[in-house]
Amino acid sequence: MVAVVAVIGAFFFFSVTASAYTCTTISQPEPSGTPLPNGSPALLGQSQSDMGNLHIPVGSSQRYSYCPPASGPHYNNPGVDGPIPAKYYGPNDGTKPEGWIHNLEHGAVVILYNCKMGACDAATQAALQAIPQNFPDSPICGIKAGVLAPVIARFDDMPAPFAVLVWDRLLYMNTLDVAEIKDFYQTEGERLNPEPQCTRPSAGPSTAPNGSVAPTSVAPSSAPAPAASASPS
Repeated sequence: MVAVVAVIGAFFFFSVTASAYTCTTISQPEPSGTPLPNGSPALLGQSQSDMGNLHIPVGSSQRYSYCPPASGPHYNNPGVDGPIPAKYYGPNDGTKPEGWIHNLEHGAVVILYNCKMGACDAATQAALQAIPQNFPDSPICGIKAGVLAPVIARFDDMPAPFAVLVWDRLLYMNTLDVAEIKDFYQTEGERLNPEPQCTRPSAGPSTAPNGSVAPTSVAPSSAPAPAASASPS
């Protein structure tokens, strides 16, 4: 009887302490500006191989080929488990990549910080918490900030204090640079995600003054409503 209780106790302990995800490979920093997968030039960040966008049961653990994952299987429970509300999450809020990857799928930007590399001191946390203030709308669809992006969350399985993600691309940072985060989102965001929230630019887009691709056709009606409770599936 004691042995049975011990086994049950051990199983329960393992269940509640098991990691919500695992990583096969940690993506290492590459020279900034590595090309986009479609061959187009990129100004910032590096490419990461696409891991698909399969929906998996809420609560299940996923092994990602690369971490931090800029794509991959994720939960589908809008506004709760994924996509998760766009906001700052503290070090103990328990965010999971299976949740915020769904935000990436819809074109969001996710900002990750690494407590193991010193990003959880009071000053840095205050700076991270302030990022959503005056954050720009999405670069192509014009989705209001706070609907899908930005998501700011803790993630320790990476080789830098900070990482900024859009679908299939990441930008590592050794210091928090909000201007660079916005530039990365402006130039790389909403270009590769598999579930765009509006019509993307045509094959021959013009170039905006800042060097980014200027959209030629946008369908705001297909984007989520800019309400605090909006959480597209």
